[in-house]
Amino acid sequence: LKHTFEIIHLLTDANPIQVMVEAIINAGPREDSTRIGTAGVVRRQAVDVSPLRRVNQAIFLLTTGAREASFRSIKTIAECL
Repeated sequence: LKHTFEIIHLLTDANPIQVMVEAIINAGPREDSTRIGTAGVVRRQAVDVSPLRRVNQAIFLLTTGAREASFRSIKTIAECL
């Protein structure tokens, strides 16, 4: 994470922590779907996502994407983040 912040500071010349916060805000889902059904009939219902789940989901998506992008690549995880 330290190398990532250094790369962000060099490329954007902005506050790296603010860039990370904005990335987490933009990456979090606003809606999700849940399964509702009785007697074997299941349908999907759209529901709102709580703020804590949005943050957790955004961090998960960012780290998973960076890990997959750096796998079998020359780029490091810090560069992909």
